[in-house]
Amino acid sequence: MRKAVLLSVAIILSTMPEAGAEEKKLGVALDLTYTSKWMSKGVEAYGQKGGLFKTIDLDYYGTGFGTKITHRNATSSGYVNSERFDYRPYFKSLLFKDAPHQMNYNISVGYEHYTDTPRKLANTTWEWIFAFSWPNLFGGKVVPSYVAHYEYPDGSNQAFRSLTGWVHRFILGYDLDNPDLPAPLHLSSEVAYNDGLGGRVSDWSYATFGVSTKLNINENTAFVPGVYYQLSMDDSICKRDVTYAMLSMKYKFK
Repeated sequence: MRKAVLLSVAIILSTMPEAGAEEKKLGVALDLTYTSKWMSKGVEAYGQKGGLFKTIDLDYYGTGFGTKITHRNATSSGYVNSERFDYRPYFKSLLFKDAPHQMNYNISVGYEHYTDTPRKLANTTWEWIFAFSWPNLFGGKVVPSYVAHYEYPDGSNQAFRSLTGWVHRFILGYDLDNPDLPAPLHLSSEVAYNDGLGGRVSDWSYATFGVSTKLNINENTAFVPGVYYQLSMDDSICKRDVTYAMLSMKYKFK
């Protein structure tokens, strides 16, 4: 955790606006998300229990740098050792602005601390996420994305190095307009390839299909409900197909 805190402080200091420069505000956004099941890279992380995630997102003066801090826990007993804090500095920007091949990207590294798990059981892990999307490639209607996750135990837990691996996610999103609805329906589909993460066999692991929407309550607050169906392909990831819901309340300070 000390490394993550020091990295966050260094980012804040390096992105502070200089004297005399155009002043930009520190962006702060809050997110409270309930999920009826937490499908973490296809795995039922809390079994049949739901999950509750609380996130603060700090945007450092519009520079593209930021930090997300998230607390994750199950909604009922039985998964105390799975409770954790995520500390995730990130950088997001884009290339080839307004071109058909414009590419948005978000690169981050997360320090995941399982607060109630003994250190000898690998209570800390690191996760890199490389996320790319191409919003103009198909005229803005269908948006393809690619997300790569690379996860490994903290340096003090060498005994768990065999659990290191990648997950590759290939995603398509589509906004369906309907004049009878206050906001478009966002249709999503993804297929994932697990490349050894968790000591599992490398194989196509799951496909997920979902529908969600964003309902603006006021200029600062939005409610985002969604329903998802996971088609499980690999029993080592998940032995059954799963339907679950996610409900998010988002608030952005202005």
